[in-house]
Amino acid sequence: MKTHLVWLRNDLRLNDNPALYAACQQADARVIALYIATPGQWQQHDVSGRQLSFIRDSLQCLSEDLTALGIPLLFAACDDFTQSVAELSAVCHRYEVSQVFYNYQYELNEHRRDRRAEEKLAEEDIVIQGFHDGTLVPPGSVLTGKGTMYNVYTPFSKALVKMLSRELPECYPAPDKRAHPADIQADDIPSLSEQSRDYDRESFPPGHREALQRLRKFSQQGAAEYHRLRDFPEHAGTSVLSPYLATGQVSARQCLLRILHDHPEALSGGNAYSWLNEIFWREFYLHLLVAYPALCRHQPFTDWTAHVRWRKDDKQLQAWQQGKTGFPVVDAAMRQLNETGWMHNRLRMIVASFLVKDLLIDWREGERYFMSQLLDGSLAANNGGWQWAASTGTDAAPYFRIFNPQLQGERFDPAGNFIRRWIPELSSVPDKAIHDPVNWAKKQGKTLDYPAQIVDHKQARQTTLQAYEAARKHNPSPGK
Repeated sequence: MKTHLVWLRNDLRLNDNPALYAACQQADARVIALYIATPGQWQQHDVSGRQLSFIRDSLQCLSEDLTALGIPLLFAACDDFTQSVAELSAVCHRYEVSQVFYNYQYELNEHRRDRRAEEKLAEEDIVIQGFHDGTLVPPGSVLTGKGTMYNVYTPFSKALVKMLSRELPECYPAPDKRAHPADIQADDIPSLSEQSRDYDRESFPPGHREALQRLRKFSQQGAAEYHRLRDFPEHAGTSVLSPYLATGQVSARQCLLRILHDHPEALSGGNAYSWLNEIFWREFYLHLLVAYPALCRHQPFTDWTAHVRWRKDDKQLQAWQQGKTGFPVVDAAMRQLNETGWMHNRLRMIVASFLVKDLLIDWREGERYFMSQLLDGSLAANNGGWQWAASTGTDAAPYFRIFNPQLQGERFDPAGNFIRRWIPELSSVPDKAIHDPVNWAKKQGKTLDYPAQIVDHKQARQTTLQAYEAARKHNPSPGK
């Protein structure tokens, strides 16, 4: 009897799992699954302890479902990606595996690991087969007329929609129960790392089944209103699916097809397109990682921005991290991140702009801190978002577009309801003063347990513009 091994990584689901589906196609094959923890590698990548606990719990859910199908999930741990290849080889020999199935990952280190695995197993006469999975269409398939990667999102998304309108991707069904279950006991899933930390299981229950339930509910009840509510953090107007997408508990294909099932007009510009547009942004950033591997090394996409002279101010950086900047919308957002590991997308743009454009602190400090806290941490999306905010990336906001943090708060949390939820010390401040509470308190002769603004926005804006303009003189070209 042949033994097929499914090497699980960022694809923790039964449904629409190309590698799992392919491994199960031979009816008489014994099928086993393997997950390899690499805590040292994760620490180098700043993966948050919350996300590691979320993955661990989701693995346990998946293990139970796989066991019911006669597919045991084995667990192994080693320090880094290099050792994981040796571990994969050892497991293959231990269980006399004839073929390995896995889904591609597109980040640079992951890509190199997979090439080493393919080379090693080929030397050992073990067949290994990879599948495109993390994207709607394979990276490199959405190209300009000159055959190059799009550097601007809008034409990329138009080309992608045109492709999808011609032919939609398919979702693979979950495998059937094995006629010959593997005679191997599934492993218990331990903590993945000493860096693991607890997360809000009530707000983010683990598992691919929960992910699908959330997707269905949002598609039916929230997608049509997403365009109207998406920017206001006090409303539950977003899908909150990002942790499940980041860990592969739901696929982009499942998201696309579910939305189109409930909203057939979405690709043609219906209301639900606004949410699909976020899936397409995710797609864009993943395709960029493959086209420009330097992004995985945290290099700016736009060359001249490498000359920006960032300020190093540990005190202000810490104030930003702790939510003590004196700008309520920024502080509430950062406290939400620190408490839950998640942040509303509009708020991510506001706090990123504040760190880079008001404090003139290197965007990589923010990128790193986000990854260390986020339950939905993903290199492509996180790097893409930070480079957009810092005006260093492809399709980035122009460097002279600088959010006014107070006005952003007034616009997107006008009554301060979100702010008061996360900054209870401002609970007594009236709506009209909630975005500038310290000045209000002074006029009222009151004292608040809340800091004054750590920077003057108007002055900071001028300083930032000067820094970017000086950098631009090194290379006045608006492109790379």
